[in-house]
This record gives sequence, C-alpha cells and structure tokens, in this order.
Amino acid sequence: MRTEDGQTIFLKDYAASPYCIRKVEMRVEFWSERTIIQSHLFVEPLQGTHSDTPLRLDGEDLQLNSIAIDGAPIAHDSYETNEFALTIFSPPERPFVVETEVILRPQDNTKLMGLYRSNGIWCTQCEPEGFRRITYFIDRPDNLATFRVTMVADRQEAPVLLANGNPVESGDAGSGRHYAVWEDPFPKPAYLFAMVAGDLGKIEDRFTTLSGRDVALAIYCEHGKQDQCLYAMDALKRSMAWDERRFGREYDLDVFNIVAVSDFNFGAMENKGLNIFNDRYVLARPEVATDADYANVESVIAHEYFHNWTGNRITCRDWFQLCLKEGLTVFRDQEFTSDERSRPVKRIEDVRALRTQQFPEDGGPLAHPARPDSYREINNFYTATVYEKGAEIVRMLATLLGEERFRAGMDLYFERHDGEATTIEAFIGAFEAANQVDLGQFQKWYLQAGTPTVTASDRYDPATRTYTLTLSQKTDPTPGQPVKEPMLIPVRFGLIGPNGNPASWTAASGAAIDDDIIRLDREKVELVFEGVANRPVPSLMRGFSAPVRLEDSLSEEDRFFLARHDADPFNRWQALQDVATALMASAVRRGGEIDAAGAEKLADALADTLDRDDIDDQFKSLALSLPSETNLARALGTDVDPQAVHDVRGALMADLGTRLSTRLGEAYEQSAIGGDYTQDAEQVRKRALRNQCLALLVANRAPASLDLARAQYDGADNMTDRIAALGALVSVWADDAVRLLGDFRKRFGGDPLVFDKWLALNAGAPDEGCLPRIEALLAEPDFPRNNPNRLRALVGTFAMANHARFASPDGRGFRFVAEFCADVDKRNPQVAARVLTAFRAWTTYEPVRRAAAREALEAIRANATLSRNTGDILERTLNG
Repeated sequence: MRTEDGQTIFLKDYAASPYCIRKVEMRVEFWSERTIIQSHLFVEPLQGTHSDTPLRLDGEDLQLNSIAIDGAPIAHDSYETNEFALTIFSPPERPFVVETEVILRPQDNTKLMGLYRSNGIWCTQCEPEGFRRITYFIDRPDNLATFRVTMVADRQEAPVLLANGNPVESGDAGSGRHYAVWEDPFPKPAYLFAMVAGDLGKIEDRFTTLSGRDVALAIYCEHGKQDQCLYAMDALKRSMAWDERRFGREYDLDVFNIVAVSDFNFGAMENKGLNIFNDRYVLARPEVATDADYANVESVIAHEYFHNWTGNRITCRDWFQLCLKEGLTVFRDQEFTSDERSRPVKRIEDVRALRTQQFPEDGGPLAHPARPDSYREINNFYTATVYEKGAEIVRMLATLLGEERFRAGMDLYFERHDGEATTIEAFIGAFEAANQVDLGQFQKWYLQAGTPTVTASDRYDPATRTYTLTLSQKTDPTPGQPVKEPMLIPVRFGLIGPNGNPASWTAASGAAIDDDIIRLDREKVELVFEGVANRPVPSLMRGFSAPVRLEDSLSEEDRFFLARHDADPFNRWQALQDVATALMASAVRRGGEIDAAGAEKLADALADTLDRDDIDDQFKSLALSLPSETNLARALGTDVDPQAVHDVRGALMADLGTRLSTRLGEAYEQSAIGGDYTQDAEQVRKRALRNQCLALLVANRAPASLDLARAQYDGADNMTDRIAALGALVSVWADDAVRLLGDFRKRFGGDPLVFDKWLALNAGAPDEGCLPRIEALLAEPDFPRNNPNRLRALVGTFAMANHARFASPDGRGFRFVAEFCADVDKRNPQVAARVLTAFRAWTTYEPVRRAAAREALEAIRANATLSRNTGDILERTLNG
C-alpha cells in the first residue's frame, strides 16, 4: 500500500501488514537548526509471521542516527534504508521494540507535510502519509497504536508544547529548556499524530459533557489575535453539545486543543485532541471577516470536532475508504449548520458548491468513484467527490431510511466499530443490520463514478383522471468505467394542483413509493396516479434528494408556477435557476442576444420573490443570484466559449438590474441595519439580501448605482459590506476600480487573511490587465510565494473562477497556470496539483481554446520534472 514510484495501487491488492505497532513512545528534542526524534516502537508480528518476513517501516527525508532492537544495536547488514523505507531483514518472531533516532530539519520543509517550521512555530501535518517524514513507522491507517510523547524545547523559544491526548507531566529540563509529556490512551493511526511547539497566545474555556465530565478547551494563535478566536470557541462548544443531542456522542479526553497556523496545506486537521487549523478557519472579527468567513469558521470547527468519532474513534482501514470518514463527517457538519442557521439556505448553498466543484469533476478526466478502486497518489483523492458527493450519499441513505432508522444505523455503527479501522461495506452493513434492509444496490453510489441523469416526462388523461409520470436514469461512461449499472435513486416528489395546493390522488402503481419518495431503482419506471382531478405540475428531486442532473419536460410556465407555489424551498429556487439557465444558454447560442420577453418574465418572478413575507432575506438573496458560469458552461455541453458565457451572464445581470432597479433599491434600503455589527441571524440575512441587490444594481453600470456602491465601500463598518461593494465595482471594472483596489490594500493589506481577499479580487477581475497584474504581484520581492493561502487566493482564483481570462484564446492564461504549477511543484506539490485541476474542463472548450490548453499541458509534461502529486493530475487530465 505505497505510492513510492508513482505506481498504481489497487484496492483488490489490500492485505494486512505482517506486523503491527501497538504502542509508540517518542522523545522529541526541538533545536533551532534541527529536531532529534527518538522512537520506541512496540512491534508485534501477526500470527503466522516468521523471522524471514522483513519488517518494512516507511520513512522519507529522514537522517537515521541509530537503530536498535530491544536495546541492542543491530548490525549494518541486517537492515537497509532507501528514500522510502527502513527494512529490517529478520526481526524476532516475538513482540519486540524497535528503537530509532532520526534528525529532521523542519525549517527546510516547504512541502508542509510531516514536521515543519513556519513563522517560528513547529507544526505537523500527517494525513495522509506525513508521519513517515517524522520517524520510521508502519504508516498506514489500519495500524493503530497508543502514543506517549515527550517534547523538549527552549522555554523562551517554545513555551507552548502540545501533542495528542492528555497532558501527564511537565517540568524543567535544564539549560533554559523545559519538557512536556502527552499521552493519548486511544489507539490511532499515525496520520492522526500531531505536535505543535512555539510561542503562542491562547484563549481558554470549559465544557461539561452530558455525563458530567469536565473538559478543558483552548485555542492557540499568534499573540495579539486572541480576540479573533472567540467565535471559534463558541462554535466549538455548540458543536460538542449538538453531537451529544443529535448522535449521542460525547467527547472522551480531558482536554481539547485547537491551534491556528498561517502556513497549512489544508483547511484543518482532526488530530486526536489537538486539531490544527489553517488560521483562515479560526480567526474572525467584523472589521476583517465577512459573514461567509464566520460561517466557514463555524462549519470547519464543527467538521473537525465531529471527526473525533467519525474518523478518529472509528477510522478508515485503507485510503480507498477515505469517504467513509470525510463524506460522513461533511454530512454531519452540514446538518449542524442546518440546525444552527437556515436549513433551506444551507441546502441551496451546499448544492451550489456541489454543482460548481464536484459535477465538473464527475464529468471530466479526473472523475473517480467516491470509493476508488485504484490510485497513484492518494493526496489527489482529497476531492469534491470524496467530500461533497460522499456527504450526498450519506444524505440519500438518511432520506431512504428516515430519521429514526438512520439514527439506529449510526448507533450500531458506533457500537460495532469503535476503536477499529473499517470499510464502506461495514458502514452500510450496520444500517442493513439495524433496519433489516438490503442496501446492496445503494452501495453502487460508492463504486460508480459519474453524475446520473434522471429524465422525467408526464401526461395527464382527464377522461380517466390518471396522471402518468415516467422516470429514467442514465450515467455516462467515465475513465475506467465504460458501462454503468442502474442506481437506487431516491426521488422526493410532490404533485401540485392548479390552485397551488398539493394535488390529491387515490392510488399509485408502477414503482415503490414510500411517503413522498419514489425509489428509482431501474433504468426506467412508469408511475400511474389515479384519482387526480386536474393536471398537476410535478415537483421532483425536492430538497435535491439525490446528486443527479434532472431533465424534464416542464414548460417555462410550469417553472414559474413552481417558483411561486412549490412547498419545497429548494425547488422554488431551482425553478428560477432553470429559467435563468435556459435564458442564458439560448443567448450564448444566438451570439449573445438575450430574449427580452424571457428576461421580463424572470424579472417579474424575482420581484414576486422579493415581495413574499414567508421567505427569509437570505433565501431571497440566493433567488436573485444567477447560475454560475461553471453551471452555464455545463448546460451548454461542448465547444464552450468561456468569454461568451461570461458576457451573457453579465448582460443578464445588467438587464435584471435595470428592470428591477426600483424594487432592488427599495429592498436595499429596507435591509439597512442600524447599530453595531453582530452575527445575529437576522442581521446576516439582511446583509445577504442588501449586497445581492447591490450587485444587480451595479451590473448595469448606472452612475447612481456605482455611486451607491462607492458610498457603501467608504462608509462600511464591517468587512462583509465593504468587500461586497468593492467586489461589485471590480466585477464591472468601474473606472475607479484600480484606485479602490489600491485603497483597500493600503487599509487592510497588513492582515494576511484580508490580503487574500484583495488578491482574489484582483485575480477574478474581468479586465485585460488581470493576468499582467497577477504576474506583477508574484514578482514582488516580498510576496509570500511559499504560503498556500496566498497562492490559492491569487493563482487558484484566476484558474478556477476567472474562466474567461484563464481560457483566453491566445493560450496565455493556460501557459501561465501550467508554468506556475511546474514551478510551485518544486516546493509544495500539493498546492501545485490542486491548482492544476483547473484544467479539468479543457476538453469541453471550443477547438481553439482546447488546442491551446493541450499545448500548455503537453509543454510542462515535456519540459518539467514533476512530483507524483502533480504528475498524476497532469497524466489523468491529458489522458482521462
């Protein structure tokens, strides 16, 4: 189960290691120029393992000083090391202890995997295979061990010494140094190991569990930023209480620590008892953080905490099972946010993200099942498919079973597998056993790549008062899977009568219906509803009950009807999205001309939405938001011109801004907030609507609208309103956009996280100077070229969000991004590989852009030496 030469690893080849490590004792000596790590690994051979079976310990970039077994040094010819491992040829056939001492130089570790030092802080990141960069180990998720770690450092340089588990001892180590001992009593795989050492500030709190246990909570950050951690602490305590209520899960250690660091490849990491976070998901105050930032802090804090049970107490047997912990935990954090905020709004936001990020992945060369059958580089499978589609699969399971039966399955899963490294099959098996159901067909959701298309057609016979609904499903071929089998798709539905109320029917036949859910489990089903007085309008996939594309025969009039009358908020929103998508797609095909009559109807429907009192303001803001350029491009299918897509979307925004100017202006004024900024739900909703109204007003570039945005920018007392106003002006590249961007940098450029917002605005701008501006920023002598957040904000935004400039027909955007990835790959392969995934849609471009994209990719394949991470993405993108 190794990725060492970029060879393909197959699930079918999984086999347990002949040895396991039950306990680890480590002593870590931190020095300014090096770190010395002494490890005692308590090894047991599995039954049937003989002394002629070598013990292979993974290890990369380690300087081995010494090695011994049971305290006795072993001969040089009894072991060997290479760049990937330490192999002991003939270990004992009984339990034994391997003792090693290695030297690391964390300050030189720009990959940010293993142990690295950044801004004076020693920090670890071990998922998925980073522990092997700290010490020699059986570094695979099915090797679970307890850890006792002694950390020693200079007291002034690193007054804070943290590791997994509970603190058991600390004291003076002489010569100005001190030590701390941490012990984690819960067996865990090495990918959950963590250490932090440095000079950090902190805030503290306490939480009492449902059974009365007292837990000490702390969040560590750079000195002077403690006040920005208060919302994260509040989110943590709410998460702990929610997990007790919703899933019966209590926290199990005496302490829970979070550390916020500025250089981090991921969003956060759920290490047992010591969560390490990218500081963008911890730090928040109104002057520098937006409402979206606060929501992200809440969500990510919850996600990593929920991993304590779904990922830590129960972990994955191998990396093919990654969605077992990630998809399940994303579902849990989505449910937490839905309960804490607005369930309809959260559902729409999650589906928008799924369609923008995961659907293109599922439909391109990087498509893979939620549980893949093979991989070359596991780092490249931390994808939207594993996370977001994985969450949708769990949600479908909850939909099919219902709340009580789903909870019964979760309870049995926790009971059966606590303390184990397990599999998707075991997870599904718990639900089958708890509810006496067969979920064999449902399990295909984990095994098949691609987004199914569900096609719906209907007819009504007034003579017999019967309504017939026909549903069919099809999944297109994906790389490695040319043939697809039918899935079990839960279709939540309703039939709406002419008066807007639910249509009544006396009987239905042709497919299994449980309450309001049709079980589409074949290629095609035909349902006949009897006793239907009038032709109903079907509302299908309510709540987005399955991650599919829906193609139906509804007319535009039907969609506007649903937008006004559907009891399901998601489908009310979806109806408006469908109308807007069809309107824009038609305009692109006609050379950019938007149908005036269609735009007028859409404007009327949006005005009706604004006038409704039974819809909250944040939902209204989502209704006013047009489908993204990514979604419009996907609707067009092939031969896409991203510039035409961008222009048409902008033109429709401008058209709606003009038609609705009076109503938008009224809503803008009515959403004004008096008093200080808070995260009160009503305030958040009002700001969302107010700023979406402003975006539409500015889109038509009317002088009064531009002045309104400038006034909001200058007068804002919070970052949400300020960045919204600036973003609106930059999106239309107002005459003073450059001046305003300069003003923003002068005001806020000293805060790294706000600097990221500024970088993203520059990178997403529509002007022709966008790419030269990015190149100039990267060339600045003090630009932090090794910080993942800065690189993602600038180049990641350009490549993944500014489609028109990235995919310019001269190929300059393609070449820039490809060459950037080849360069960054030398220092941080994970950042390079992630940015390179921006090419995933290149085969859908029109011929000139398609050729330019291929040329850029082929150039770095021919001229660059790439890491396993980036090389894997490149080959799959070109050949998938």
